[in-house]
Amino acid sequence: MTAPSTSQVVALLLAAGASRRFGSDKRLARLDDGRPLLGTCLANARSAFADVRVVLRVDDQPAALGIAPDTPVIRSAQAHLGMGHSLAAGVRALADSPAEAVAILLADMPWLQVDTLVQLAARASAQHIVLPLCDGHRGHPVIIGRHFWPMLEMLSGDQGARAVVAAHPQAWICVPCNDRGTLLDADTPTALSQALRAHPA
Repeated sequence: MTAPSTSQVVALLLAAGASRRFGSDKRLARLDDGRPLLGTCLANARSAFADVRVVLRVDDQPAALGIAPDTPVIRSAQAHLGMGHSLAAGVRALADSPAEAVAILLADMPWLQVDTLVQLAARASAQHIVLPLCDGHRGHPVIIGRHFWPMLEMLSGDQGARAVVAAHPQAWICVPCNDRGTLLDADTPTALSQALRAHPA
């Protein structure tokens, strides 16, 4: 059941990358228990948030990626130019959302714990940027208040929300956690293998 505290947050799952470093479509890569990478990230997000939207490339087929028909999909026509373009397209498509903040989720971080997502969302507000803090390191996802959305809509290149977050440290709320999934991604096959050894299913 979705926690009531997450209703003020819309989740944006960025899954429009070209997987160049991975060498194949990492969204379909399998975890040790056979679950697909993207499918696992989406399932985790939907367990924590009432409103989850997935950003894809224009030519992606959601069904082929294991995305359920009832999942809202946002198309990024400039996804090939970098994550910043995908994030900007995703945020621009949220104009109809009443949410106070957006959780920016990456499609290669399947080890995030649902409880962590709920805890982060509980601290969200329109004026704040919420980040998990694990072992002294800031991790993902980042939840960005609506006040900062116009800045996200202007992003380009491959830096994502990093510049917006870095420019507003006074707005940060860092939430301590023990969730190593906030620091583990599967950017390359080697990274996936290492993460699976460190955090088996």
